Amino acid sequence: MKYIMTIVWALLISFAISYVLTSMGGEPFAVMDSVILAGILSVAVFVLGGGALGGQSEQN
Repeated sequence: MKYIMTIVWALLISFAISYVLTSMGGEPFAVMDSVILAGILSVAVFVLGGGALGGQSEQN
């Protein structure tokens, strides 16, 4: 379930970022570019959440 919600949030955030930036630049909104950005964001969250940030606790 956490993977599905991560993908949903990545899609929503990437659509918002792409819409704002393309509106500021006067370019047409490209949905496929937003989906690619969402894929990159999802992979980054999976890698950071699963490996780099999760499960590392210091033993004192």
